[in-house]
Amino acid sequence: MNMISPEAAANSKRAWLKILARYKKPDRRRSALELAITLVPFVTLWALSSAAYSYGHWWGLVLILPAAGFLVRIFMIQHDCGHGSFFANRYADDWIGRALGILTLTPYDCWRRAHATHHASAGNLDERGMGDIRTLTVAEYRQLSWRGRLAYRLYRHPLVMFGLGPIWLFIFEQRLPIGMMRGGLTPWVSSMTTNLGIAVTAAILIWFVGPGAFLVVHLPIVILAGSAGIWLFYVQHQFEETEWAKDADWEFQHAALHGSSYYDLPPVLNWFTGNIGVHHVHHLSAKVPGYRLQEVLRDYPELRGIGRVTLLDSLRCVKLALWDENRRKLVSFREALAAA
Repeated sequence: MNMISPEAAANSKRAWLKILARYKKPDRRRSALELAITLVPFVTLWALSSAAYSYGHWWGLVLILPAAGFLVRIFMIQHDCGHGSFFANRYADDWIGRALGILTLTPYDCWRRAHATHHASAGNLDERGMGDIRTLTVAEYRQLSWRGRLAYRLYRHPLVMFGLGPIWLFIFEQRLPIGMMRGGLTPWVSSMTTNLGIAVTAAILIWFVGPGAFLVVHLPIVILAGSAGIWLFYVQHQFEETEWAKDADWEFQHAALHGSSYYDLPPVLNWFTGNIGVHHVHHLSAKVPGYRLQEVLRDYPELRGIGRVTLLDSLRCVKLALWDENRRKLVSFREALAAA
């Protein structure tokens, strides 16, 4: 992990909201191009994968891997739509987001509401819950029964978090407005219309390619993309230098800048993930389109030294599971036990 330099620490006090306002305006032609160069390759790779299966060319199923990458990118465009930053037109962004939600198996309006809550409270120990990865403090964990501790350990296990978890979330949990049952009609409409769209799309694809090709091709794509998405979301907030605070001490700009990571990925992965690794900037100003986040780093290179996590660093983040309020850092179960 990179330590924050004194210069970067001083610059963290900048009026970032005012600075980033100049990056908020999207180029609508660029947005349309980004949408096209994401959807067309995804559809093409999906069709080639199903054709490879149908004609017995199993080696062709390797195309599932890049197809999953494009599905991640589709989700990132849906994500920008949710923030109203893709076309900066609420009507266009919402309807594109809802349509893309059929491909990502994510009811757009439900997700947008939960994600807005996440942005408004990320790093706030008193506002944990909706839209977040469940994270307990060391004290809270110690107060659990043995069953509660076992359940939390299983929840935080990598095989569950990045394997079974995405399957449950994208295929099953999001079919109902979990956590929003009493949130009025909108969550139900969002979930049910998305489910209907998924069912109609699946029926059409099965009619064209058959149930075998559909299941062999589409399920792995969804699962791989879902695992990658959960991994990204995890690393963006569950890293060694992250900061959490009680409500009385929580401040938006500080929490955004120091509670979210800069996941320094290779250029090709930045492209597939819509630059969402520049997450501290995204949390500072969610209205900045994903394709402009690298511009911010170019113009303000001091941001590269804050919360920087490399691919190698991110592998070490997996062990982090509990917030130690005394040491003000995320720790592993082993570290929490040693400090008991």
